[in-house]
Amino acid sequence: MNFWRSEKIGWQSAAAIVVANMVGTGVFTTLGLQLGVVHNTWSILFLWILGAVISLLGAFSYAEVGTHLPSSGGEYHFLSTTIHPSVGYLSGWVSMTVGFAAPIALAAMAMGAYLEGALNMSSDLIALIAIIFISFIHSFNLKRSSRFQDVLTVVKVLLLLCMVTVGFLGDEPQGTLDWSDGWQNEIWTSGYAVALIFVTYTYSGWNAAAYIVGEIRKPEKNLPIALIGGTLVVSILYVLLQLVLLRQAPISALQGKVEIGQIAAAIMFGPEGGKWVSFLIGFLLISSISAMIWVGPRVSRAMSNDYRIWKFLEKDNKQGIPVRAIWFQSAISILLILTGSFEEVLIYSGFLLQLFTAISVGSIFILRKKSATKPYFRSPAYPWFQIIYIGISIWIMVFTIADEPYSSFIGCVNLLLGLLTYWWSIRKSRSLPEKEVSEKAVRLEEAITTD
Repeated sequence: MNFWRSEKIGWQSAAAIVVANMVGTGVFTTLGLQLGVVHNTWSILFLWILGAVISLLGAFSYAEVGTHLPSSGGEYHFLSTTIHPSVGYLSGWVSMTVGFAAPIALAAMAMGAYLEGALNMSSDLIALIAIIFISFIHSFNLKRSSRFQDVLTVVKVLLLLCMVTVGFLGDEPQGTLDWSDGWQNEIWTSGYAVALIFVTYTYSGWNAAAYIVGEIRKPEKNLPIALIGGTLVVSILYVLLQLVLLRQAPISALQGKVEIGQIAAAIMFGPEGGKWVSFLIGFLLISSISAMIWVGPRVSRAMSNDYRIWKFLEKDNKQGIPVRAIWFQSAISILLILTGSFEEVLIYSGFLLQLFTAISVGSIFILRKKSATKPYFRSPAYPWFQIIYIGISIWIMVFTIADEPYSSFIGCVNLLLGLLTYWWSIRKSRSLPEKEVSEKAVRLEEAITTD
């Protein structure tokens, strides 16, 4: 599946993709949704620390699997190789339909909410223009994509550092920090588990570099640095930023709101300064949209090699960029913007992403059992990191089903549709004859056992 022929990127650009994928919609929007069920500062802080721990455990696992199976495609490639092509196909289906398309839609919707006042345009129109413009930027070559991503990511991190610094050094005009003992009653509720879905969604993107392993120089060295280093940097910024937001703004101002960054910025910098910071937050969400538009199509492009149903996405431009896959994903994102609400899309996509990242983390057990050689990178504390990650993921999903049955049902319907397309592609339109399909499965098995 190493079908990209052009130049490759180093750990800096790979880490920038991780940071840009992580620092996006969630950190500037989800606290308001969390405050609907959680109010104690300890509870909220624990949510974000737990999200950081979960992400780092996943990053260690993906670093091992990715260096052992260094081809682009992420979970699609990992699970097709280690478990079964049908499981890999479903993960690829989820990546195509919601894994990247939904976060792109959410980031664009948030961007529209932040910028509609400044630009005097409807938020949906801003979101649509952003997706189309960024898709165009990434339709040429890897060098242009890399430069565009690196610059936006650096500016975004600087903005976060600025907000954290001012938030801690400035006054505490309307702070809502609550360090009482009430947190014990909050963390064992189903609502707390759903709040954790919001947080894990915000941390999603820690695995972004694993989707483009085939485009990274020396992945055995640079992939772990990008995944673990990028995740660690963002985790620290996230925890500090939540404390700043709670320190600066009252719960009544934040609760149920999407544009929490704008609200806190107006308090921290005054009305005029708040407008500029809000504009910057909205503008810099371009970085998140950009990172996902760059990474996501690599999954559908990988699937197009194996399944005729996606054959129309197979064609690349002369620089090896999967242009058709980029615009196909963007079309799905635009459809989600036009048909779904922010919170529904967030919970629905978060549930499915949690499911397949947990399965991918679990694939490390199969990989270690079948592999004849050690990978270049080995996850520390094996198997406890993986067991903890999977256990927490199951807890989140069970409570999400109990508390948000409709969104969970929509996720299950999505999986059913994926199974139907898999069945159809196998029966009617598989790109390889059945005999060759079997031979390919044997080759995948041998790739693990003889690597």
